[in-house]
Amino acid sequence: MSNTGNIIVYHNPRCSKSRCALDFLKEKEEAFEVVEYLKQVPTIDELTNIIRILGIEPFELVRKGEPIYKEQFKGKQLTDKQWVEAMVKFPKLIERPIVIKNSNGVIARPVERIAEIL
Repeated sequence: MSNTGNIIVYHNPRCSKSRCALDFLKEKEEAFEVVEYLKQVPTIDELTNIIRILGIEPFELVRKGEPIYKEQFKGKQLTDKQWVEAMVKFPKLIERPIVIKNSNGVIARPVERIAEIL
């Protein structure tokens, strides 16, 4: 296995796209670390850093199809900080899978986006 950089996958085992991301990395013989973010919820600082690495706005990382989004957040205007706080409080709101390698990262939808950072 090549280990040219630390790869971290923010993963939900119940998500088929997330499982596909792990399979993609295994096929490429890449070493990676899995973070089950629903169990190991990122801190506000960690999530803020992930968003910075992804090069997106916090709202772009929010899963708009989640019931918690529809019930509590749909149509609300929150600040970037408030969106980060909401995702930390309700980690199901975090889009997945997120793949980070060194200072680059992608939301692996579609899974082939991972190739952009390898």
